[in-house]
Amino acid sequence: MVRIVLVQGDITAEAADAVVNAANSSLLGGGGVDGAIHRKGGPEILAACQDLRRSHYGKGLATGQAVATTAGRLPARHVIHTVGPVWLRDEDRSDLLASCYRESLRVADELGDRTVAFPAISTGIYGWPMGDGARIAVETVRAARTEVEEVRFVLFDAGAYAAFEAAVGRQDLS
Repeated sequence: MVRIVLVQGDITAEAADAVVNAANSSLLGGGGVDGAIHRKGGPEILAACQDLRRSHYGKGLATGQAVATTAGRLPARHVIHTVGPVWLRDEDRSDLLASCYRESLRVADELGDRTVAFPAISTGIYGWPMGDGARIAVETVRAARTEVEEVRFVLFDAGAYAAFEAAVGRQDLS
């Protein structure tokens, strides 16, 4: 069973086998976590993403999918890029959000990564409510068949940390 650890802090500072990037479909950088990973990781990450766009992902990475690159200057071996869904009030897209976590763990398994640091995917500019995003993340990681030993949810602020803490606690009680 995967050990879940909660950290309040900066995902770009996490020493892990893999850091997950809440990327946009272009894979070419953006705001939030995506921009921070590209800035701190350096040009090697962008170059690897450009190579992916030229080879396999000419139209970009689909929502819910994941792909890995070098971690550049980050204290990790790999960056696993995944594209989260935009939250819509009148459409249940939770399967796409869960897929981000499952697919990222699948890629980590292919790479032999045993520690993976995740942000709270889709809960920033994509508008996913933090409590529901935390529940989906924790449920999906707990249910995943993976060789990953530790998942760290690296949460930017106290509100996100509290939401994930509540989701982990709910799971422990069920």
